[in-house]
Amino acid sequence: MLTILGFAMIATFLVLIMTKKMSPIAALVLIPALFCVAVGQGAQLGDYVIEGVGNLAPTAAMLMFAIVYFGVMIDVGLFDPIVRGILKFCQADPMRIVVGTAVLAAIVSLDGDGSTTFMITVSAMYPLYKRLKMSLVVMTGVAATANGVMNTLPWGGPTARAATALKLDASEIFVPMIPALAMGLLAVFVLAYVLGIRERKRLGMLTLDEALAREPQPEPETVSAGTGTGTGGKDRLRKGTGASASGTGEVSGTSTGGTENEDGDDEEFQGLDPDRSTLRPKLYWFNAGLTAALLTAMIMELMPIPVLFLLGAALALTVNFPHMPDQRARIAAHADNVLNVSGMVFAAAVFTGVLTGTGMVEHMADWVVGAVPEAMGPHMAVVTGLLSLPLTYFMSNDGFYFGVLPVLAEAGAAHGVSPLEIARASLAGQALHMSSPLVPAVYVLVGMAKVEFGDHTRFTVKWAVLTSLVVLAAGVLFGIM
Repeated sequence: MLTILGFAMIATFLVLIMTKKMSPIAALVLIPALFCVAVGQGAQLGDYVIEGVGNLAPTAAMLMFAIVYFGVMIDVGLFDPIVRGILKFCQADPMRIVVGTAVLAAIVSLDGDGSTTFMITVSAMYPLYKRLKMSLVVMTGVAATANGVMNTLPWGGPTARAATALKLDASEIFVPMIPALAMGLLAVFVLAYVLGIRERKRLGMLTLDEALAREPQPEPETVSAGTGTGTGGKDRLRKGTGASASGTGEVSGTSTGGTENEDGDDEEFQGLDPDRSTLRPKLYWFNAGLTAALLTAMIMELMPIPVLFLLGAALALTVNFPHMPDQRARIAAHADNVLNVSGMVFAAAVFTGVLTGTGMVEHMADWVVGAVPEAMGPHMAVVTGLLSLPLTYFMSNDGFYFGVLPVLAEAGAAHGVSPLEIARASLAGQALHMSSPLVPAVYVLVGMAKVEFGDHTRFTVKWAVLTSLVVLAAGVLFGIM
């Protein structure tokens, strides 16, 4: 009975969040609470939740302060020289432009937010693609795949979810995975190079002056949502263009950095406004050194990751914004992301607590163990990695990591496979996941690039699958899983 109820709880949760009948946070709380009562253990619900909250508090703290830290680094201009350097490197060579797209998307992905990554990347690169008449699906495909690999950072979401669902330390999952993820990122750069060469053969190489000669005629200054094409000669090469994703899908809680004029149309979006008031050029090397030290300490495991980001965020705010009103403004600017992510983690305490406390997960694992051929049992990590590709594409990360991964981990444990190996293998499908129709950020990407979602999907899926398989194969080759 517990097996049936366990699968029914997961299925109910998945259906409700995939059909958008409930938000993930509400579903993570209410559905397991109802099923806990249904199995006759409603009196223990409080104990399950309190225990789960205690286990998840470090993960929530890490996410909260990592989002604040990298948000502040973008605010103060840490990544601005990188963007300018990539644009200068690209010139008018299609190959360099595609490779530059991959590099820029990977670097900006350090903030852990896909929407921010896509807004900055498209704003910087779109004018070059448009002027040279390059394929825009190449830009969206490369950006999405690069962001998918980088999305496995502990503060990006999937690693935190895996750690939350299996009650593991995020650093124990992520740090050993770095070589495999590096191979995945290398695969993205190789892919970008190959696609860039193909674009170069199709279009030929131009000088920057020839590229500027291709400048289309100025368009009206007022643009409707979803078109976002700006005006202005050479200045367009510097500022970039884009708009909101209105009309391409539902995107909530995503800031485009622009404002709305009196007619309701979006003004031209600038991913990295060179004149924004939050820039701190005199503190650039301090911020760069602080970020390098923070990432080094994380990799060397000198302190728990939540403590590192807590200290880093506090120091970054204090040094860059010594006045209290400015600090409050920066925290408020990133409050939506912080609340959404940390709220999800604490809500997951109910789901994982009930799933574990009632014994559902053990009974479901027993059923899965019986369904998996005996010869495949010792290879449950590889099985998990392969399953992560379709499952994270056709369901949300919440559904996969909180609903499916615990069952796979229990099944693996029955065959002597460590939960850490299962958790690491579950990250393999993230390169594909970032192009899933269930990911709101992808609508920001295709909307700003003015690419049809179907065209993006047809072009990107095959390359994203290949990248995910590279990560999985590298993990097996390096003995990580």
